[in-house]
Parts: sequence; C-alpha cells; structure tokens
Amino acid sequence: MVNVAPVRGGTAVQDHVALAEIELCGELIIAASAARGERLSADRIDEVLKVSDGDDWGVPAQRSE
Repeated sequence: MVNVAPVRGGTAVQDHVALAEIELCGELIIAASAARGERLSADRIDEVLKVSDGDDWGVPAQRSE
C-alpha cells in the first residue's frame, strides 16, 4: 500500500523519500527499545540502517549471500 499526502487543489503527492525515512526511524526506535543500556552503538545503528563504512550516505549496503 502506498500512502499519499493531500495537497491543495485535491490532488495527491507520493513522497517515497519521506516514507522511507519514516520506516528507517521506526527501525531505529524498535532497535533502541530492544537494546540494553541508554544508547545504540554506532555499529548497531549502521547494522539497523544496513550501511557500512564503505557506503555512501543513506545507500543500503549490498550483501552477497
């Protein structure tokens, strides 16, 4: 299901970037609530967001299995 936001004039705009950011924030919230201690480590954040040191900002890491 794709959510859309109403805009003036009755049309709708799909904002895939905003939806992706909301999903990533949700993943971080879930990880933080399950973590022991006050904070997530930088490594744990990278793991949750599926990024690594060699990746560009915000681009998910490609894992070969």
